Amino acid sequence: MKNILRPTRREALGMAAALAAGAAWAQGTAAQTVRIGYQKSSTLIAVLKIQGTLEKQFAPLGVKPSWHEFTSGLPLLEALNLDNVDVSADVADTVPVFAQAAGAKLTFVAQEAPSPTAQAILVKADSPLTTLADLKGRKVGFAKAAGVHYLLLAALEKAGLSFKDIEPAYLTPADGRAAFERGAIDAWVVWDPFLSAAERQSGARVLADGTGLASYQRYYLASTRFARQQPQVLGVLYAELEKTGRWVKQNPRDAAALLAPFWGLDAAIVEQANARRSYAVRPATREVIGEQQRIADAFFAEKLLPRKVDALDIDLFKPSA
Repeated sequence: MKNILRPTRREALGMAAALAAGAAWAQGTAAQTVRIGYQKSSTLIAVLKIQGTLEKQFAPLGVKPSWHEFTSGLPLLEALNLDNVDVSADVADTVPVFAQAAGAKLTFVAQEAPSPTAQAILVKADSPLTTLADLKGRKVGFAKAAGVHYLLLAALEKAGLSFKDIEPAYLTPADGRAAFERGAIDAWVVWDPFLSAAERQSGARVLADGTGLASYQRYYLASTRFARQQPQVLGVLYAELEKTGRWVKQNPRDAAALLAPFWGLDAAIVEQANARRSYAVRPATREVIGEQQRIADAFFAEKLLPRKVDALDIDLFKPSA
C-alpha cells in the first residue's frame, strides 16, 4: 500500500493473530470470530471491550469478537484492506481517503458527528510561536494520514502557507509526545486523549484547534466483504455504539473512571478529553460525509496522495430503524 507507515511489532503480531482468526470464517467453524481493530483513542469500542458488551450481544448470532490494537488509524485500515481484520473502530476522517487511494474496498458503518476541538496544534507554554504564520520553517510533528494531518493542511492554508513551508515529522502519538517535550519539534498536532494529557501534564498551549478549519468526524468501517456477509453483526455493533455514545456523554465521571486505567491517564484528563468529543453515532450518509471530498482534494493538491480519489465511491451500511 502506498503512503503507509510500517506497522510496529505489536501491530504485526496483531495482524498475524487476526489473519489466523480469519481462517475460521473461511472454514465455516462453529465459533466464528469478528476481528475488531481499534486504537487507544477508540473510546466507544474501548468501553464495549472493557464491559464485555459485544461478547454478550454477539452470542445469539453465534459469533464472538477478537480484539486487535493498532497505534494509529492508517495501519489499522491497511489491515482491513488486507482482510486481516473485519471491522475498524473509529478512525479520523482523513484515514479512509488514504486507504481509498490504495484501492481499499470499504463500507462505512457509522459516523461520529463533528468534534473540532478534540484535535489541535500544540506548542510549549514559552514557545515564541503565537500565530499559524509562525509555523513557517518550523518542524511540526504529527501522525501521517491522521485527522491532524488534514488539520495541519487547513491551518497552513489559512495562514497563506503550504505543506512545503514546514518540516514535517511523522510521529506516533507516543513518539510525538516525547519529541515535543524534549524540544525536538517546534509544534505537535495531536488528538484527544493525547491532547488533553499534554495540556494538563506538560502545560502545552493550543496554537489552534479544528474550529473553523477541520470538523474532525470519525468513522467506523468494515471490509465490504464482511459487511455483505454479516449485516446482522454490524447491526448489533451499530446499536451498541449508539447506546454507548449516549452513556459516555450522560455519565462523564463514570465513563472517565472506567477509561482512566485502560488509557493509563488520570480520570480528570479523560473527562476533559471526552467533553470535546461528540460521541454522537449516526448513519454514514453521503450528505454527512461531504467533507471527505475536500480532504481528499487537499491531500492530492499537496501531492500527498498517489492519485485523485472519489471520496464517495464507497459502500454505506444502513442500520435498521
